[in-house]
Amino acid sequence: MKTTQPQYPDITRYDTYPKLLAYNAQHWPDEVAMREKEFGIWIEYTWRDYQISVERFALGLTTLEVGRSDVVGIIGTNRPEWVHAELATHAVGGMSLGMFEDSLSEEVAYLLNYAEVKAVMCEDEEQVDKILEVVNQCPSVQHIIYHDPRGMRKYDDPRLISQEDLMVRGDQVRSRDSDTYRRMVAAGDGEEVATLITTSGTTSNPKLAMMKSGRFLGHCLAYLRADPKLPGDNYVSVLPLPWVMDQIYVVAQALISRSVSNFVEDSETMMSDLREIGPNSVMFAPRVWEIIASDIKVRMMDASPLKRLLFNLGMKWGMRSIEERGRPSQPAYWLLFRALKDRLGFTFLRSASTAGAALAPETFKFFLAMGVPLRQLYGQTELAGSYTVHQADDVDYDTAGVAFDNSEIRIDQPDSQGVGEILARSSGMFAGYYKNEEATCETVRDGWMLTGDAGYIKKSNGHLVVIDRIADLAVTTDGARFSPQYIENKLKFSPFIAEAVAMGHQRPYLTTMICIRFGILSKWAEQRGIAFTNYTNLAAHPRVYELICREVEQVNSTLPEAQRVRKFLLLYKELDPDDGELTRTRKIRRGVIRQKYGDIIEALYSEQEYVHVDTTIAFQDGTKARIRTDLQVVDLAPEQSQPAQPVSQPAPGTAVS
Repeated sequence: MKTTQPQYPDITRYDTYPKLLAYNAQHWPDEVAMREKEFGIWIEYTWRDYQISVERFALGLTTLEVGRSDVVGIIGTNRPEWVHAELATHAVGGMSLGMFEDSLSEEVAYLLNYAEVKAVMCEDEEQVDKILEVVNQCPSVQHIIYHDPRGMRKYDDPRLISQEDLMVRGDQVRSRDSDTYRRMVAAGDGEEVATLITTSGTTSNPKLAMMKSGRFLGHCLAYLRADPKLPGDNYVSVLPLPWVMDQIYVVAQALISRSVSNFVEDSETMMSDLREIGPNSVMFAPRVWEIIASDIKVRMMDASPLKRLLFNLGMKWGMRSIEERGRPSQPAYWLLFRALKDRLGFTFLRSASTAGAALAPETFKFFLAMGVPLRQLYGQTELAGSYTVHQADDVDYDTAGVAFDNSEIRIDQPDSQGVGEILARSSGMFAGYYKNEEATCETVRDGWMLTGDAGYIKKSNGHLVVIDRIADLAVTTDGARFSPQYIENKLKFSPFIAEAVAMGHQRPYLTTMICIRFGILSKWAEQRGIAFTNYTNLAAHPRVYELICREVEQVNSTLPEAQRVRKFLLLYKELDPDDGELTRTRKIRRGVIRQKYGDIIEALYSEQEYVHVDTTIAFQDGTKARIRTDLQVVDLAPEQSQPAQPVSQPAPGTAVS
């Protein structure tokens, strides 16, 4: 169903976020702009409320002498105050820098020093503690603003100020001159850098992409032409606000289209909060789509035999219809998927997207069969997030769609099959990396960004197909080429596999390290009376190995023989951004993995049946535990006709202390 293209504001005139906010507050003051769930109650903020909060905050910042070209850091969970702080920073001519709420102290210290942050907006005591731990190493930081006053009485650092006190200062400024804020906003220039957005940092510390508000808003307008949003449309914010994609959906697109941003109470209530809202658009990272699909399949384990039969029948019809006809099966929809879609809160969806990494085709097809209008996006932070998308009537789950009308894509030095490096450019392109001209010159050539991704343009429909990072593409010693990411995504379609790292470059065969999906597997184990005490203990259990063995073999059956996984093992812990193994957007840092797990990787290419592990891991609360275990290496023996022999005995010596 096509949506009539709505009329959006003139971005050449309203070329900054505060200008757009003032426009909305003037013309639609009583329309809802945001909702926040707190203590089980949805609290609404109108465009007038939004404007007043930003004005008070901005005028308060002027009393701290925060102004043009100063950098304000923001850290905390997704909340209206996060966005208000960002727009207030832009209003005074400063640059905002979002930091992931789960960043470690040393990561925060790096960003504070590198960007020379003058003031930091913290959500609560937890984030204040994180800043105070490193602030004496960060001489540029002069002010620490906090929103939630609970637990803050015991602090006496002179740099601390509550948000409420800051806004009272702003009220005093306004009482002396009621036109101060209007003049500041009018002086704003869309050609000035407004936002510093961290890149994914898969190989090193993140770089800071400088985004000009006029360019960014113009690019978001092109995005809205490709995927329209209407005034009053509900969007549920679950992506981290420092990531460029939620900057698009919650900040820029919301200001242009007057869509409503809804902030869930916490991650545990996300799905129930989403069902209450019944959003018109959602944007999830692949990991979230994978978890939703896995949860559905696991719930069927508790269902009656009849319901399991109907589920399997509906899945079969639905997936076949998507593969053969490119549209959902009506019998499967009414038999199964309509109820599932309603249960998830997806009934009113007109737009559903995924970005940040490739989504497994099987997961993509699952949601298309459900009638979810899922689209794959592709892009980079430096190019204002995404610049390709599927059209509503042209979804190809093997591709990333076509370019926006303000963007261009070409393949550099394609081989005989048309595969080469993806180069792109758009009107929303970044202004360079902050204080890193050398990296900018390495990334941008003749106005085109070198993405570092390998891909090709599909001849049949002109869609972009993204294969993998060029640096990650691998070749076995027999000359077989493969994409680790493609194999990993197929493995993660299993509800029992949370993460996988495929290896095999310049090796005789492929291997993988697998992290189990503990929440789901623990429930599976409890239903079968399998005793376990923790993640490490469960991952070492022989019946878990048997289960994962079947899942890997099922994936192998869909792959060419040269790309099949020969050996695997179950890792003793989950991969964790805090350990540097994943980025904050959960992309694998392969260099860290190779260095940290070198001994385990070498064992996968030896004759060893077990890998002894004696190491210490740290938990989020700061406690540490020593892990001593023996990881079993399972050889799937593809050269033999009989199936691989499952583990029959527990791995010896498994212990956690």
